[in-house]
Amino acid sequence: MPMNDDDAEIIAAAREGFLEEAGDMLRQFEQALLVMETSPQDTENLNAAFRAAHTIKGTAGLFGFDAVVAFTHNVESVMDALREGTLAPSDTLSALLLQSRDQMEHLLGEVTTGTSDPSVAADSQRLGAALAALLQPTAGASATSPGALPAQASDGQAAEAGPGRWHLCLRFGPDALRSGLDPLAFIRYLGHLGQVVDMHTWHERVPPLAELDAEGCHLGMDLGLLTTADRATIAAVFEFAEDDCDIHILAPDASAAEFQALLDSVNATPAEREAHAALLQAVGCALHAPPAPPPAVTAVTAADEQVITPLERRDNGTGGGTDRRAAEAGRRSNDAKFIRVRADKLDKLIDLIGELVIASSGAQLAAQQEGAPRVAEATLRIHDLVQEARDGALGLRMVPIGETFQRFQRVVRDVSKALGKDVALQITGGDTEMDKSMVETIADPLMHLVRNSLDHGVEPAAERLAQGKPGQGQLALHAYHESGSIVIEVSDDGRGLDRGRILRKAIERGLIGADQPLSDNEVHQLICHPGFSTAEQVTDISGRGVGMDVVKRNIEALRGQMHLVSEAGRGTTTQIRLPLTLAIIDGFLCEVNGVHYVVPLEAVVECIETPGEFHAEPGRISGYFHLRGEMLPYLDLARYFGQASGQDGRRSLLLVRTSTSKVGLIVDRLQGEHQTVIKPLAPMFRDVQGIAGSTILGSGEVALILDVPALVDQCIRTSLGSRLRSAAALLTSRD
Repeated sequence: MPMNDDDAEIIAAAREGFLEEAGDMLRQFEQALLVMETSPQDTENLNAAFRAAHTIKGTAGLFGFDAVVAFTHNVESVMDALREGTLAPSDTLSALLLQSRDQMEHLLGEVTTGTSDPSVAADSQRLGAALAALLQPTAGASATSPGALPAQASDGQAAEAGPGRWHLCLRFGPDALRSGLDPLAFIRYLGHLGQVVDMHTWHERVPPLAELDAEGCHLGMDLGLLTTADRATIAAVFEFAEDDCDIHILAPDASAAEFQALLDSVNATPAEREAHAALLQAVGCALHAPPAPPPAVTAVTAADEQVITPLERRDNGTGGGTDRRAAEAGRRSNDAKFIRVRADKLDKLIDLIGELVIASSGAQLAAQQEGAPRVAEATLRIHDLVQEARDGALGLRMVPIGETFQRFQRVVRDVSKALGKDVALQITGGDTEMDKSMVETIADPLMHLVRNSLDHGVEPAAERLAQGKPGQGQLALHAYHESGSIVIEVSDDGRGLDRGRILRKAIERGLIGADQPLSDNEVHQLICHPGFSTAEQVTDISGRGVGMDVVKRNIEALRGQMHLVSEAGRGTTTQIRLPLTLAIIDGFLCEVNGVHYVVPLEAVVECIETPGEFHAEPGRISGYFHLRGEMLPYLDLARYFGQASGQDGRRSLLLVRTSTSKVGLIVDRLQGEHQTVIKPLAPMFRDVQGIAGSTILGSGEVALILDVPALVDQCIRTSLGSRLRSAAALLTSRD
């Protein structure tokens, strides 16, 4: 029967959900493998890795992704052998399993794109053969030797025997279809274990058409499976259906009493029992339907109980099916507290909240202009509710950065082994939350910084020991909230930045003068110039400084700042400071010559009234002023943007700060706090220095959002250059 549009849409949604879940399972699998290298006896960790591989294989089988199923089955078998203790952990095995994890990702990528690559299939064959070889006992090896799998007998048949005919009795519950189960998918998946030699479906429980629930399931079936697999492997096929399906599995050597117990336990109608008995006779057991069903299933003997109980799956070799089901129920209860939402739906919600913020500001302004107290009070209440809705909506997009940090464990492991170094990764502050869009964008800059530290920061063990350091290097990722921003630090205890080498390279390239005085921070910032590198030898992994300009540019594109601190021989720390969100911020509104500007509120320290003569010097854009015994630079925004001040007499100074310094911004008028919906600038204005974006005020006017870090850097450079020129002129006049 051809598939209609609704069915196709449901299948597409289910497939997308599978791919998302598979991505999560791959991350869990990789994390478990990395822990296994340091804690091979951690049984819970091994179980987690096995469950991740098994879930991927089982769900892929339901969708008919045979390439994923075939390869992941090899991985699952190896993980099962590790759990059973018949295969010993080793560095070689860990490396092979990590390669297998990458191969599973490639196979899932083919599912996503709908294409197939012969090289991916070849890699599956190669890695699959290597995994299978691990499970083969070596020649002459004893049954107890590490890495050798002894011959294990399955239920009712010896390992060396041929395939046996298993009998499966399945009764799907009325809510099976509503739960997303596809009975045909389970039958199709059994074909990977062997051959379905016969099948009989039961339709006696289908109600009359007038009473039929189209979404209900009334399906039951008995089938014969010819396979060499054991009971646990067959039962695992139905792991995802055990809550919505009554499952009974009889071994090939099942007795007549076991078949009779099965017949008594299915609670069949008289017609169904007669047909069922005839079916079992065809299997080879001459049975006759009893005149009446037994009073209770508890009449079955203890030997038969294991045959007719619902599906039980091995858990760490103990067979604790009841405990596993209880744990599964608890996990599902926890999962029920979460719901997956498409990112574009969240983005749409944030956009609507932003428009609501603008409309609320407009309503407040109108109420103030009309001078209606009751309307003003109502709009103030609406304003408070909109602010709560804004905070709640933004919270929906906040995710812990720990997931991004965890990805670097694999990077540190692979790169350090490739370089022959021993490096430990320390992660703190992983529960710190930030906007999801920023998490995705910051991953590449963090990757570059981590690889730089591994390649050129941390020394080899012999060199570290010669310097009195521990042989194992330390690389740390740390995140925390501070002053309305999120701070991410990447630090190592390696060589540090060589100030002398950086200066020589900068002079050689003409970036600075030979006698130009520079602070340590200014020297460190030189490595962020395009193409700047002090590495004596370029490697495939990184080069200290190569690409650092891209890192800084990407961070600044997020309205962030990057600050370097380094000490020769002691290590380097790169600090990245980012706003909590890129959508809606609390700002401080000011005016300069009729133009409105917004400063992010977290950057504002205080507001100060300034005398008119403070900035009276013609052509002076910036300078220094004294504030309670502290000398600070200032920037006249009107002159910085090439305008004359629109305010006569006294003006105001807005003191702002960055991670490294404080600067005063001279403005004409202060207008107070303002909820700011960030709008991007048109492409032709993106390179304007000092402007980070725009917003719409309640009056409909456009206000520009100031890029405080860029303004501070410009102010310091301009003021420092002015002071140097003044000092040079003074020395010249004295000569």
